[in-house]
Amino acid sequence: MSSIEIALLLGGLVVLAGYGGLILAPAWTSYGRIWEKLAASFLSLFMLVTLVALGVAVGLAVFWSYAGLA
Repeated sequence: MSSIEIALLLGGLVVLAGYGGLILAPAWTSYGRIWEKLAASFLSLFMLVTLVALGVAVGLAVFWSYAGLA
């Protein structure tokens, strides 16, 4: 396993841990009924996708500027 693969794996684990602790857990504990908890969990996936997309966009912008492609 290369160092790039390890870094990507660790970054993914940090993202999932942050999502679980900072977004999913409060959404889960805010509601009482199980269908409300499941709905809040499903809707919180949109936050995860948005944050990952934002991170990818910033990463690509940094790569674009340092690679001399701009």
